[in-house]
Amino acid sequence: MSDNPQQPQQAQIKNRIVAQYIRDMSFENILAQKGLKGDPQPEMSVKVALDARKRGENQYEVSTKLTVNSSTKENKEPLFILEVDYAGVFHIEGVPEDQLHPYLMIECPRLTFPFLRRVVSDVTRDGGFPPVNLDLIDFVTIYRQELARRVEAQKAEGAEAPVAN
Repeated sequence: MSDNPQQPQQAQIKNRIVAQYIRDMSFENILAQKGLKGDPQPEMSVKVALDARKRGENQYEVSTKLTVNSSTKENKEPLFILEVDYAGVFHIEGVPEDQLHPYLMIECPRLTFPFLRRVVSDVTRDGGFPPVNLDLIDFVTIYRQELARRVEAQKAEGAEAPVAN
């Protein structure tokens, strides 16, 4: 092992969850309100949105917003709608500035996901339905899709913008 003084030392990344909480949640049990005949076979869709903001020096709030819609397979009648905004406050050090945004949008939601998954399971079970056990979410793919969407939006804006002479 040789120490090369010309080789810069890589800063060690420190990431600590300071707090986790439900920022907002709504569970609408449409089945109980309207009533359906028979034993409906459910079909589900899950939408995920991510957001991050700086809260102070080395502190960031990262939220994962889920919308879970359940409806009957046969008639597409709604059974329930669950909307939850789950946030974590992170103390992060050692992440280079150019890598901070992907780190916040991929690594931080990955760390809070097991807790959010538990909330979804408990709420749906307590609402009278079988517990919804969310599959793992690929936050890398979601991040890449959002980047591609932004690039397309910028291209569309550029095409619509008048050319100045």
